[in-house]
Amino acid sequence: MLPKALIEKIRDLQSGPERGYHGWSHPLALLKWYEQVEERLNDPLAVYCAILLHDAVYEPRRPDNEARSAALAEALLKDVIPDACLNRTVRLIEATARHAIPPGLGADEADDMAMFLDMDLSILAASHAAFDAYEDGVRHEYREVPQEAFRAGRASILEGFLGRDALYMSPWGRAEFETKARANLKRSVAKLHGETA
Repeated sequence: MLPKALIEKIRDLQSGPERGYHGWSHPLALLKWYEQVEERLNDPLAVYCAILLHDAVYEPRRPDNEARSAALAEALLKDVIPDACLNRTVRLIEATARHAIPPGLGADEADDMAMFLDMDLSILAASHAAFDAYEDGVRHEYREVPQEAFRAGRASILEGFLGRDALYMSPWGRAEFETKARANLKRSVAKLHGETA
């Protein structure tokens, strides 16, 4: 869908020892879900591009990774994909900052965004081993944070997810992921609270 040289550049942006979970394996995992739902999407190219680029910039302690990734996507994809598709790609990436659908979108775009955001959180519903590897990857990315502070902060984030009425926004995501994700999150929160310093 994109030139091979551009995909290689995007891959290189997401490589390096500082990345744990948010490396190149993350968009590759999302692309497997994308293949399953591509025919349901209204703008599959925008979702594809957002999958590849939504974590292109990732510095764990910065609050603007999503905005910076969106700006980078805009620069890399200008004149590569149609303008309307590019604008959707940028909005999809920006939506990962809050994992919420902003008001004012048309139904087609909102539906695509729901499925994209659900794909992004699909790891929460992974097998125990894959979920634990994800948690280890996140810990690696925050390796400079003392263990006690990390556990408290991580537990708070996961409890925030559990406090939602639904973790996933699309009917597809809820059917595919919701039950398994809640079980993983509860297990992880219990582990975080049960560990000693």
